[in-house]
Amino acid sequence: MDHARLKRPDLSEARIRGRYAAERRFRFYGQFAVGLAIAMLGVLLFSVCSKGYSAFYRAEIALDIMLDPAVITPDGKSDADTLASADYQGLVKEALKAQFPEVTSRGDRKNLFNLVSNGAGNSVRQAVLADPGLIGSTQRIWVVAADDMDMLAKGFIKRDLPESERVVSDTQIGWYDKLDAAGQLRTAFNAVFLSAGDSREPEQAGILGALMGSIFTMLVTVLLALPLGVMSAIYLEEFAPKNRVTEIIEVNINNLAAVPSIVFGLLGLAVLLGVFGLPRSAPLVGGMVLALMTLPTIIIATRAALKAVPPSIREAAYGIGASPLQVVSHHVLPLATPGIMTGAIIGLARALGESAPLLMIGMVAFIVDVPHWPTDPATVLPVQIYLWADSPERAFIEKTSAGIMVLLAFLISMNAIAIFVRRKFERRW
Repeated sequence: MDHARLKRPDLSEARIRGRYAAERRFRFYGQFAVGLAIAMLGVLLFSVCSKGYSAFYRAEIALDIMLDPAVITPDGKSDADTLASADYQGLVKEALKAQFPEVTSRGDRKNLFNLVSNGAGNSVRQAVLADPGLIGSTQRIWVVAADDMDMLAKGFIKRDLPESERVVSDTQIGWYDKLDAAGQLRTAFNAVFLSAGDSREPEQAGILGALMGSIFTMLVTVLLALPLGVMSAIYLEEFAPKNRVTEIIEVNINNLAAVPSIVFGLLGLAVLLGVFGLPRSAPLVGGMVLALMTLPTIIIATRAALKAVPPSIREAAYGIGASPLQVVSHHVLPLATPGIMTGAIIGLARALGESAPLLMIGMVAFIVDVPHWPTDPATVLPVQIYLWADSPERAFIEKTSAGIMVLLAFLISMNAIAIFVRRKFERRW
């Protein structure tokens, strides 16, 4: 008996040590999982940023351009329309011929003109429109280099490869080196990427059209899904009678949250476009489709936030004579706002990254103009990234990664707003 009593403390200590060891292992596994997730996220972000940062600057070539009045103002008129419609690209080509007078054959001149972008004349146009007094003089103007020259300047085209394996010929590299030696090459911030719409030419393609399309689409989504979702959740949780009808509604809401997004796209195609005749490829229709997709998530999250409010809050409000509507609007809803915002931002973040339902309603179209209203034709950031990723030009690879960076910045901004609102209305009890 005494021997058994002496062994009991040892057994208890062994069990305690075992529990502590298990706790330490569990904590290590959790820390390892979090660390691994952060490392994978870091690798992903590094991969995207390392490929996309170069899209924010571009190669430019300085040319001495003769602003010939016979080309810019052939009829002697100098109004804005005449100045804007002149053949400035032709002036750029003449400057290139003057820079390399030894290039005489048709084929070589075609390769020479490929040093600059098809939109290089826009820089000359902007200079003339800003100061028409320059007409008749020779001005050194920085114009946009072609996408192949841009890739060469950024080091993505390897000079040591055989000429047959490069998109840039040895002759073009020689012209490029002459311009570089003369100080006529530079890299500058690519404002076009953030201020223009899409283009077939990589050096002229911008993200603004897709960004505005996403903003308009998300604006429509928020205006439709957030109030409808919150009001539906409040009714179901606080006012609706608990019967078979509400049970069926709740089951269907839970089921809708798991429906593939492409189904909502088919619904938008059949009903919004086919029946109501709403404009195709418009943020208005895209926002309505995404609002339908987001509604179940917002309803479920809002109901969970309402349930998390302690019953004592409601009982205290009823105790001082508040009506059911006053209890919800003055006490329950303000306390549930942080949880509601968290659920809303989760649903909206999912909607921001969706492309499948928007493809069904035509938002995959090639849109050059920047939309100014929700009914204007537009695309969105995920679709724009998809279109660039499917393009064969090497320069679109950096555009794809840069578009992902803009999408992540947009998503982080939305989350920051949600965190601010949640902190502002957060109450502790």
